[in-house]
Amino acid sequence: QVQLVESGGGLVQAGGSLRLSCAASGRTLSSYAMGWFRQAPGKEREFVAAITWSGGSTYYSDSVKGRFTISRDNAKITVYLQMNSLKPEDTAVYYCAAGDRMVIVTTTPEYWGQGTQVTVSS
Repeated sequence: QVQLVESGGGLVQAGGSLRLSCAASGRTLSSYAMGWFRQAPGKEREFVAAITWSGGSTYYSDSVKGRFTISRDNAKITVYLQMNSLKPEDTAVYYCAAGDRMVIVTTTPEYWGQGTQVTVSS
């Protein structure tokens, strides 16, 4: 049984920062690519960022590139999303995801977390 548990969401003013964490348990997800998606009210879930199992490669959506940074700690089997220069349009529920390859985690992840709310006020 794989579990992905997100934390770190909250309310922040525009221009502020938040760091999301996703702790994984249940199997050897240290060998999995991991990523983040988000879903705003009335919109479809969209890809945000992903990182390979080694942490050597990362990939971002154009909307967050240069503002968000994904990283991971395989000893803790935890992935992070550092979000800087937040904008009101970043408001969404953020979901952690895992897949055995980057192409999987960026499109159809095998595992999902329950989500954490991020609200950016103007």
